[in-house]
Amino acid sequence: MSGTFKDLRRLVPLSIFVCILFCFIIVRFYQLQISEGDKWFSLANRQHYFTIKEPCKRGRFFANHELKKNHLSEKQLLVCDVRRYHLFADPRSILPAYREEIVKTLAQKLYLSEEGKKNLFEQLLKDSRSRKLKMWLTEEKKIELERWWRPFASLEKIPLNALYFVQDYRRFYPCGQLLGNVLHTVRSECDSQTQRDVPTGGLEMSLNRYLCGKEGKRLQLRSPRHPLESGVIVTHPEDGADIYLTIEPYIQAIAEEEIEQAVTRVKAKSGWVMMADPHTGEIIALAQYPGFDPTRYHDYYNDLDRIEATKVRAFSDCFEPGSTMKPISAAIALLANKKLEGDRSDPLFSPSEMISVRDGRFPGRSRPIKDVSKHSYLNMYLAIQKSSNIYVAKLIERVVSTLGESWYRQQLEAVFGFGKKTGIELPSESSGFLPTIGKKYPSGRLEWSKPTPYSISFGYNLLATGGQILRAYAIIANGGWDVQLSLVKKIVKGEQVLVDHTASLEKRDRLIDQDIVQRVICALKCVTKPGGGGARADIPGYTEAGKTGTTEKIINGIYSKRHHYASFVGFAPAKEPRFVLYVAIDEPEYGYLPGLGRTYFGGSSAGPVFSKVMHRTFQYLGIPPDDPYGYPKGDPRFDAKKADWMDQVESLKKLYGKWNHR
Repeated sequence: MSGTFKDLRRLVPLSIFVCILFCFIIVRFYQLQISEGDKWFSLANRQHYFTIKEPCKRGRFFANHELKKNHLSEKQLLVCDVRRYHLFADPRSILPAYREEIVKTLAQKLYLSEEGKKNLFEQLLKDSRSRKLKMWLTEEKKIELERWWRPFASLEKIPLNALYFVQDYRRFYPCGQLLGNVLHTVRSECDSQTQRDVPTGGLEMSLNRYLCGKEGKRLQLRSPRHPLESGVIVTHPEDGADIYLTIEPYIQAIAEEEIEQAVTRVKAKSGWVMMADPHTGEIIALAQYPGFDPTRYHDYYNDLDRIEATKVRAFSDCFEPGSTMKPISAAIALLANKKLEGDRSDPLFSPSEMISVRDGRFPGRSRPIKDVSKHSYLNMYLAIQKSSNIYVAKLIERVVSTLGESWYRQQLEAVFGFGKKTGIELPSESSGFLPTIGKKYPSGRLEWSKPTPYSISFGYNLLATGGQILRAYAIIANGGWDVQLSLVKKIVKGEQVLVDHTASLEKRDRLIDQDIVQRVICALKCVTKPGGGGARADIPGYTEAGKTGTTEKIINGIYSKRHHYASFVGFAPAKEPRFVLYVAIDEPEYGYLPGLGRTYFGGSSAGPVFSKVMHRTFQYLGIPPDDPYGYPKGDPRFDAKKADWMDQVESLKKLYGKWNHR
């Protein structure tokens, strides 16, 4: 009995110890599984699993297929993403004995040069778990490599994922380099910190926030024989939004072909063409030569002679517009008449008034203004037809002496948009330069001096982009309404429309009265007829209105007689304008071509491009001729009595002869 009691006394401490130990185990279990469960679960996952990014597709670009009805039943792609693969290696998993054979086989299958083969071998010598061997492999090439690698790795007891592929997406251009400098591309290498696409410019850059999308995540088991292409997607990728452009691809191709031929013909430095709908502001074509191939962007950015082609020069570069400003000056003078009429004052001038243009002397100018040809008297219609500098300067002299310089400058900026950006969806758009009254240059000279208004009247002493000139003429073509230039019709993500350009058309202001517009159009129609400087811009069978421009460029601080900026801007049909078109030729050769004339004049180098692009566009769209007798002399369809505007041109010819004794 006493012995049993002694045994029980010995068991009590042991039992207490076991209970305490058990309680400790429970507490520790609670601590590990409950309190610190997430921590240890995460650690275990990191030991057995890892996450890799699941690439998303960048948004696509679609062309405008609505202009030509019943032409395309499906949306036409300009840019999309295609699946590609990057080949990686795990050098630590590859024994030295197999490296040479692996390199030899890969070099053969990837068509590598000796230099590429050497670089491949160097990558396999790295003490690393991941080295990139080759980028942007196709699905077919990936399958070909796997067919070789799997049996080889199995035979030599090499871990299967010692070579592995990472899926990615690359930009693809179904239409080649069409619209290349406008669209641009993304760099081959992602940003080293954010691992996001890096656009090289153009719409890829300015619309990147819509295009970029959002990458997903894939959970991958750590196993030397577990294929890296498998795994569980824990966060699905979110593709970027699709961009529907206003560009019509066939018309774009026409414009690119014609501007290339024109630049080559007159041996110019470069050239560009812009076509827009004057009522909506939608850009139908935006061509430039030399062009830009986005698939070879490295070649352009590493060559100073080719880097200009990466820009959209119609909006990034600005020039003195020259004579294309003269109709705008006439419109401002007519606006001044309208204001004075509202104030019950006498008008400044009448479009049919005979004004002397013999004297080109103006206040503040040390040298008189000159015209290319000498004239005695002109009215507004003759002045635009003959492109008189003196006439428009005299109109603006009356404007500033009556309403002031500030009122004149306000019309240039507020009505026609000079000195400010058009708002086109492109990076690096220039606002041009419109001198400010009272502001000084760094040298201390005033931007706006006494003779400034007269120089501006015929296109000097201000800088404008082609986009600004295009918009100004679109306002005239559409009857005087404000217009917003745009390359984007809409932006769509899934079923949601994020941006819709048509919404901006609901709130438009009238900038110029209809009667003013009609008078300016009448003057512009004279330019492309016999006696006008833009006769080569005439579109056979159609009515048109437009104006030439030729300016001397500043070289080494002075105006050069051998370096010019030639242009033509106009719209057609003149009766009911469908399109407004701007053509620029930068530095055409200072020379003469038979049948063309002086190559550096806007009417000779840019005018024919206007005619050809418009005519081919109308034929493509099936727009019937609105001037069936308006063909060149010698064409059997020509009829001087029935052709549009020939009576008015003949009347102007007689009036000019009467006033100028010719």
